[in-house]
Amino acid sequence: MATERIVHVVDDDPAVRRSLGQLLYSADFECIGYESALAFVEAAPGIAAGCVLLDVKMPEIDGLAMQGQLNHLGFRLPMIVITGHGDISTAVQAMKAGAVDFIEKPFDDERLIAAIEAALANSGPGPADREAAEAAKRIATLSPRERQVLDALVAGRSSKVIAYDLAISVRTVEVHRARMLERLGTRRLAEAIRLGVLADLAPDRAPVWQNPVGGNAPGASRRI
Repeated sequence: MATERIVHVVDDDPAVRRSLGQLLYSADFECIGYESALAFVEAAPGIAAGCVLLDVKMPEIDGLAMQGQLNHLGFRLPMIVITGHGDISTAVQAMKAGAVDFIEKPFDDERLIAAIEAALANSGPGPADREAAEAAKRIATLSPRERQVLDALVAGRSSKVIAYDLAISVRTVEVHRARMLERLGTRRLAEAIRLGVLADLAPDRAPVWQNPVGGNAPGASRRI
């Protein structure tokens, strides 16, 4: 087995590590488990291949704190974080700290394997920059209002809050969200948010809130 097909699983739950180990072995990956973030940080200087699958909710040192320590050490292997369902703010923080993707619990096995394959195939700064540029191109296909809705979702705002900020109805927010997903070619809100974060990391990304429809700032009275 090629050493590059190594997945370092960082999760404090032994049952989860066993389950993931069986799944990854069946997909021809080598799986190495770590019972805590601290255990992985201590091992990190000797790790040179593969990718990391990280649960962000752990005792003592959580996944986000572990990311910070690894960044300080100059650790550069691709990292995929596992978050609770709907915990978008944590996923966004993790990606801005360098994670290449996030998977929501309960995760789909095929989605997880695809994310790992993509992380290993796109490791290195060049592919990461290209992925961010491609995400920016896809985001650029959205209308200004759809981009506003997406950025608000990335910021963790609910449809009700977005409606208030943009002075539109909740129903209109849902319509814009549905059209946004269609334009981006996905049915998954998590994937749209991932693209939004990647696009935001592209060097030429313009802040959406500076380009409101019809010159209205968030909270203006015009309804669209």
